[in-house]
Amino acid sequence: MSTAAGGGPRFDLPEPDAFTRPYWDAAAEGRLLIRRCGACGAAHHYPREFCPRCWSEDVTWERASGRATLYTWSVVHRNDLPPFGARVPYVAAVVDLAEGPRMMTEVVGRGAQEPRIGMGLEVAFRAAGEFAVPVFRAA
Repeated sequence: MSTAAGGGPRFDLPEPDAFTRPYWDAAAEGRLLIRRCGACGAAHHYPREFCPRCWSEDVTWERASGRATLYTWSVVHRNDLPPFGARVPYVAAVVDLAEGPRMMTEVVGRGAQEPRIGMGLEVAFRAAGEFAVPVFRAA
């Protein structure tokens, strides 16, 4: 686990491994990747080495369009874990990616002031140390 400037743990930074490295490298370049199953055709996110629908291991990386629809959201007013406390209030959200999978994320920018279910969103990336984390803003 990474540590914050004050020495405490950071909960917002990934710990990539050999499997997830392509995902985080693409995010650093401003691209959102998902996984697609070659056996059943289903797309999924978060990245897994097998298809959660048919259990096939015939899955590959695919660039997502970056378009999404807001499925649900909640405004977080208190979070004691660093560095989230410095960000409150923020909009924690679940979005439906255009390719089908649901993804947990955060809504930022002008869309965060008045989120509404069904609103169109587009991916953006927040710098987080040496990484970039996908977030979404109003399209």
